[in-house]
Amino acid sequence: MKRNEVLFIGFMLFSMFFGAGNLIFPPFLGIQSGSSYWPAMAGFIVTGVGLPVLVIAAVSFVDGGIQAIGNRVHPVFSTVFTVIVYLCIGPFLAIPRNANVAYEMGVKPFLSGSAHSSPVSLLLFSVVFFLLVYLTSLNPDKMSNTLGRWITPVLLLAMAVLCAAGFFKLSGRPFTAPLAGYQTGSFYKGFIDGYSTMDALASLAFGIVILTAVKHRGIANRKQMTAYTLKAGLIAGAILALVYVALGLIGAKMASSGTFQNGTDVLTAVSSLLFGQAGKILLGFIFMLACFTTVVGLTTACGQYFSNLVPKFSYHGVVIAVTLTGFTLSNLGLNTILKFSVPFLEMAYPVTIMLVVLTFFHTAFCGSKKVYGFALLFTGVFALIEGLKGFGVPLGFIGAFAQKLPLASAGLEWVVPALCGTAIGLLFSRLEHRTKETRTVQAREQSL
Repeated sequence: MKRNEVLFIGFMLFSMFFGAGNLIFPPFLGIQSGSSYWPAMAGFIVTGVGLPVLVIAAVSFVDGGIQAIGNRVHPVFSTVFTVIVYLCIGPFLAIPRNANVAYEMGVKPFLSGSAHSSPVSLLLFSVVFFLLVYLTSLNPDKMSNTLGRWITPVLLLAMAVLCAAGFFKLSGRPFTAPLAGYQTGSFYKGFIDGYSTMDALASLAFGIVILTAVKHRGIANRKQMTAYTLKAGLIAGAILALVYVALGLIGAKMASSGTFQNGTDVLTAVSSLLFGQAGKILLGFIFMLACFTTVVGLTTACGQYFSNLVPKFSYHGVVIAVTLTGFTLSNLGLNTILKFSVPFLEMAYPVTIMLVVLTFFHTAFCGSKKVYGFALLFTGVFALIEGLKGFGVPLGFIGAFAQKLPLASAGLEWVVPALCGTAIGLLFSRLEHRTKETRTVQAREQSL
């Protein structure tokens, strides 16, 4: 495969990753972290860039992708976990979130009068947006050409204009004092903030899209497929990291300009400061492209996964169902969507992290199902506790106990239980191995 083809696949992967959350969260992290920006951004990049690339690598290593990785725990776990991830990063959370943000930033600022707050405006936008998503998603084999060769370079050029102008205009501004949450443990706060991009979960879905793009270019050898997939992942990760650092620095420099409620407020203020009314147009254009490419990537991934999972479902039929569901939910409004996204991420990310980590150490413990089972059980229980707490469910003494665990103040109370579960799994695995060896020796002695 030619170098430029790998580059375009990397661009395609970046464009699928780079959606609403990737634009919103880095500048807001910069605003809040202030003088603690660099450790906070380092933590953000670990989960916002490093983890997605590792997930892509893990999916490429295992024939059968995330479904096969999940089977190492149990086939039922694999199917349930994968279906939940695809539904949530697809039609139930990420797709409507991106579509709604595209409207909020790309269309709504230019509406006036009653149209500005009318639900009809969002409805009409959603019709056009999801129609284009459907048409682009119909042929996944051409996605690397559509997204990688054409849309991504335009998106990167627009981002470069915004960031370069921001650096020039804001270069003399000092960092301000960090706000609560970043005053101590800023790295861990940034680590948790990286969850919100949803890219590690998206990687579980995008892995199949990248592998399909590589196969379409005539690559059948497993090692070559893994190598090309890793190269594409590293290209996408490097671009993501650069964009995050640039957006975060712009946010940090804007802290002295006033109070901002979220990342969209920061970027709106920056674009207006730099370019006036033209800045709003540039920013709206960036949001529209970023959200569109991500929704196309997620729609394609869902189409490929569910059509393979249930052969009765055609790819086109799944794409239609995903776009119709995303269209319906996107009209509920952004606040309603975001209300449910964070607690879900707090439940799903720890399980994903442990599953990926165990995949890389699979040979070290001989792929023991007991290690997978106990590690994921302990991780899942405490991830569920954190998620239920985010939904406002009263947990009584269980919640109080979880808060006393190490790293709980950083939102990582699941780490120690995960390690304990892994240790218990290793212990049971070794005991089982010794028992089998003893029985084998006894059987040989009896046969003699």
